[in-house]
Amino acid sequence: MEVDFVYISSIIVAIMFVFLAIFQVLLTLGYPFGEFTLGGYYKILPKKLRIVSAVSALILLFMGLVLLKHSNVLNGLDFLPTNILVWIIIISLGLMTLANLISQSKKERHTMTPLSGVAFILCLFIALS
Repeated sequence: MEVDFVYISSIIVAIMFVFLAIFQVLLTLGYPFGEFTLGGYYKILPKKLRIVSAVSALILLFMGLVLLKHSNVLNGLDFLPTNILVWIIIISLGLMTLANLISQSKKERHTMTPLSGVAFILCLFIALS
């Protein structure tokens, strides 16, 4: 039996994005996890930043969908230009990893940097395979 690492990688990244989307929804609802995101300036995000978190949750779910489609885990959605979208995701994950790495928040640096870094590496692997 041959193991398809691209298939598995895309599922892993999609699961990571779902958990990050749930995290963003919790921030939107006012849970005190703000120190892990957006520079860690707020323990509870102000209302305007909660909207940013809600949009981020939707974007993360879309990113997971794109990766699953690109790796043929999902069928259909043939109108999506997944090659272009995957590279946009990779670039944004690279920038997010750098931003998390230089964050003033120790909690953000120690949790979000590894998460975005692993997602970046897996997405790069998926795109190059």
